[in-house]
Amino acid sequence: MALRLPKQDYRDIERIIEFDFVRATEAAALNALRWLGRGDKEAADAAACDAMRGMFDLMNICGEVVIGEGIKDEAPGIFKGEQLGTWIPGSPQFDIAIDPIDGTTNISKGAPNSISCIAAASPEEGVKVALRDIPSFYMSKLAYGARVIDYMKKRGDSLHIDMPIAEMLAIVARAVDKRVQDVAVMMLDRPRHKEIVEQIRAAGASLRMIGDGDIAAAIAPSLPDSDVDLRRPSRRRCPTPMLIFTWASAVLPKRCWRLPGSNLSAATCKAKCGHAMRRSEKD
Repeated sequence: MALRLPKQDYRDIERIIEFDFVRATEAAALNALRWLGRGDKEAADAAACDAMRGMFDLMNICGEVVIGEGIKDEAPGIFKGEQLGTWIPGSPQFDIAIDPIDGTTNISKGAPNSISCIAAASPEEGVKVALRDIPSFYMSKLAYGARVIDYMKKRGDSLHIDMPIAEMLAIVARAVDKRVQDVAVMMLDRPRHKEIVEQIRAAGASLRMIGDGDIAAAIAPSLPDSDVDLRRPSRRRCPTPMLIFTWASAVLPKRCWRLPGSNLSAATCKAKCGHAMRRSEKD
């Protein structure tokens, strides 16, 4: 005898769907926890994927993964084109960008800053897609928290991804009521960032260099106890999502988002009341 799931009444769709997505990321985080520090990042990834897929099996939505993992690293994953949800006729449609774990290397080593992420958007009437995958390229990013946003609204200052490092740090320092020497900047530890690192140190700010966990770094300035004030522009190749101990999800506004994997960090940053700037670059 087949088991029929009761149809959920999504009257306040964004509010309820958000909680369902949070439960999915939470389940992925908890299921991957047993692989913390065991040196097997693919097993951790598979555990997170299984838990997340199981939670989607309980959601009465018509979800399609437009950006998923597995293509880049050939690891177990939730793949682009995969259908998620019950697909009961009449259920709301969602385009989904997903990565059960960003920072599989971190979790395999027992290090922090892995995160489970979902970004989803429902197409408006007459629009076929709400999220769109795009080809591989490099992207520079800048992320900061709510205090910086509030300061700029009040004072009229503005940050831009192309502005000089010293000027950028001065604005952030005023916004968070610190000396520039006390401002903490987080960025990926990569040889291609040597010039940016030198400029930050020349300005007097301190650095928090990370090897992996790009999305966690992007939302760090938006967390009150993170001790990170700025996620400085870094150049990262973005072919597919780099999506556990922290989890986050975002239901995006109803408009078409061209969302490469790295922009999942922007969606998650927005969910945490911060702001992220991105600039694409050719290879």
